[in-house]
Amino acid sequence: MAGGHMKYRHLSRSSSHREALLRNLVTSLFQRETISTSWHKAKETQRLAEKLITLAKKNTDATRRRARQILYTPDKMVPRLFGPIRERYLERPGGYTRVLRIEPIKEDQAESAILELVDGPKDMRFAMTAKTLARISNKQHRMNEVTAKNVKKVTQFRKDGMDELRSLVEKMQVTSFGGVPPDKRRVYPEEKYRRDMRIP
Repeated sequence: MAGGHMKYRHLSRSSSHREALLRNLVTSLFQRETISTSWHKAKETQRLAEKLITLAKKNTDATRRRARQILYTPDKMVPRLFGPIRERYLERPGGYTRVLRIEPIKEDQAESAILELVDGPKDMRFAMTAKTLARISNKQHRMNEVTAKNVKKVTQFRKDGMDELRSLVEKMQVTSFGGVPPDKRRVYPEEKYRRDMRIP
């Protein structure tokens, strides 16, 4: 219908191909806790992952059967989904996944993103907040409003969140060159390399 609201992204695929793609991505997400893909695929996979975690929180025979229909390796993933992942999100009312934009991965410069499970061992926002706090405490600055908001977000529903954050900050302070954070890595090559690469 012209001008109608699109209920989901078709991803330039047939219905069966799109479904197989999303099933594969969501199985990889629960297996690895984080995946990188195009931004549009990440947003569609996020919808399916949130639904599966909601099914896992209900924990009935019907929801287990439905999860087995969706996941590609149900013998491995269903116990994981209904075990540690379910327990992690029992107190959280929603927002089990996070999509973070990154620089394009492929040569066609398509928008890329990282899709991750929040409050897990590979939670990127948790690590970045700890890194910021380590730099602030090394330079004896005060925490700004955005950092305080991020600290609340990453520790609110995580079990022993403040203790984990504190230990990660201390670990980062010790391992970063004697308590001083390293300089930011240069993205572009040095001027000398640019000169050497020129053809006379």
